[in-house]
Amino acid sequence: MMQERDFLYDDVEQTKTRFVCWIGETSRFDLAITHSEHFFGKILVLNLLSNRFAIIGPDDFEEPGYIAHAFDLEDEAAEELEGYLRDYIGL
Repeated sequence: MMQERDFLYDDVEQTKTRFVCWIGETSRFDLAITHSEHFFGKILVLNLLSNRFAIIGPDDFEEPGYIAHAFDLEDEAAEELEGYLRDYIGL
């Protein structure tokens, strides 16, 4: 028997996902980066090694410590990831 649910949304869409892995100066990064209309121009970044994720757009880089907090990274690793994501987004 199916349970009745009150959905706020239930959308299906085509997305573009890029898988990228690299070893930086302090950490290894294994990411899945998904582009979707659902996030209003932001990207969904999943760290496949730590099971942490964040929805990131240009405005999020203005928040000090956002990348470190979102991905639970030490400062040096967060700087490496932020640098990659800034380049990826084109900032």
